[in-house]
Amino acid sequence: MLAALLLSLALFGQAPDAQGQGRRQGGQQTPGQQPTPATTTTTTQTGSQTGQRPPQERPSPVPEESPVITHHSINVGGKELRYTATVGMMPIKNREGETEARIFFMAYTLDGVSDRQQRPLTFSFNGGPGSASVWLHMGALGPRRVPMNPDGTMPAPPYHLVDNEYTWLDQSDLVFIDPVGTGYSRALRPEVASRFFSLQGDIESVGEFIRMYLTRYERWTSPLFLAGESYGTTRASALSGYLIGRGIAFNGIVLISTIMNFETTDFASGNDLPYVMYLPSYAATAWYHKKLPRDMQSKSVQKVVAEAEEWAANDYTLALEKGDRLTASERQDAISKLAHFTGIDPKFIDNANLRISLNFFRKELLREEKRSIGRLDARFKGYDSSYVTAGPDFDASEAAIRPPYTSTFNNYVRTDLNFKSDLEYYILGGGIGPWNWGTNNGYVDTSVALRDALARNPYLKIFVAMGYYDMATPYFAVQYTIHHIRLDPGLLRNFSTGYYEAGHMMYIDEKQLGRLRADVRKFIDEWRVK
Repeated sequence: MLAALLLSLALFGQAPDAQGQGRRQGGQQTPGQQPTPATTTTTTQTGSQTGQRPPQERPSPVPEESPVITHHSINVGGKELRYTATVGMMPIKNREGETEARIFFMAYTLDGVSDRQQRPLTFSFNGGPGSASVWLHMGALGPRRVPMNPDGTMPAPPYHLVDNEYTWLDQSDLVFIDPVGTGYSRALRPEVASRFFSLQGDIESVGEFIRMYLTRYERWTSPLFLAGESYGTTRASALSGYLIGRGIAFNGIVLISTIMNFETTDFASGNDLPYVMYLPSYAATAWYHKKLPRDMQSKSVQKVVAEAEEWAANDYTLALEKGDRLTASERQDAISKLAHFTGIDPKFIDNANLRISLNFFRKELLREEKRSIGRLDARFKGYDSSYVTAGPDFDASEAAIRPPYTSTFNNYVRTDLNFKSDLEYYILGGGIGPWNWGTNNGYVDTSVALRDALARNPYLKIFVAMGYYDMATPYFAVQYTIHHIRLDPGLLRNFSTGYYEAGHMMYIDEKQLGRLRADVRKFIDEWRVK
């Protein structure tokens, strides 16, 4: 259930485990002109010769492929940025030195830097589990991006790329990681693949990638940052705790559409917490679609959610806790308030026993219009085959982003980055097996690992970006998690937040992308403040 919940769209000492819990080379392109192939610089690496091995021996070492290196430039804010792109596979080895998997990565380093050791380095990934890093890469951070319509909706095909004036490359070098089972990353043998398809195995393999990158590219003393989205925030928070015990401390972490405590979003029998956590997002969505009473509709979305938060954290929580001990008048008051904040018919709320699950809300809010709403972004409307079912046929917001990102990336990696492969690039799903969450009658909560990282490294700063219309990782649940980490008040000040009038991937909305970049720019600029 939890894997399906987040599959969309994206870590020895005594470290706790995860549960502890533009313009391109070749000149300016003109319409109709094919991109000029970028030159490829070959870097020599040593690989062992392979051959037939006798029975009972260990597998022969897998020869490594040299990374592909190309050179590019773009204009950002009237300034030319020249940079080098390094694309390749990083071997992930076991304790015996045998390569068990290869992780695909794309790195961008700014040219002309006098002291690389002092230049910030950001490792970025998305979530899933099972999502490649393409969303943050081609949507927000990288030097090239996929333009959607200004409001984030899908443009008409064919799709294309533009120079990303909002790239983070002017402040930090960037490394995009595709965990095993995503993108081109693969386990080398089927019998070891399941080891990577787990909470702890994923953290260990991505952590090993980071160690290897720091070693091979001599970046151990660079200021280090993590940027994760969705399950990528689960991974980032766990990685911070996992790697601090191995001597790798981060200066900052950017968490975009965060989930660390999975209890906050699992609509399971006996767990009333998600109904409270989702209510402010329901209110924001109903406001956006103009389904609230006139007095609420006239307010700003910020005021609407503030009122919803207050009621949800107090009276609604108490009403749910009482269960069938609610008096008739108390129950009616709760029904009226829920209708007031959600725009849902009181009879429906009564029949749902005051508990509106996400699928019910996505189907019910616009039922009279014969439309459903998206999960990643509740502003999007979907067309269902039937309007009497309990939930939507599909996520209209995911349907809008998948074709543009899939087609543009597959073209970009082969033409601009000159990386040739006939493998399918697993954008979202398709490359992983069943996910092992490593829990027994409990919930994953990687905020414990983040707390440990903060306790050991009080210089660590964290920026949390949240979308009002995100129905995959509701922002109120993120607030709840942060305020239940049991941090010293002094360390709690290491957190900063940003709220956006968009969904899970707020950067597909160009206005919100600009706001996100401004917030992250300030965050990175201030990392030296101790």
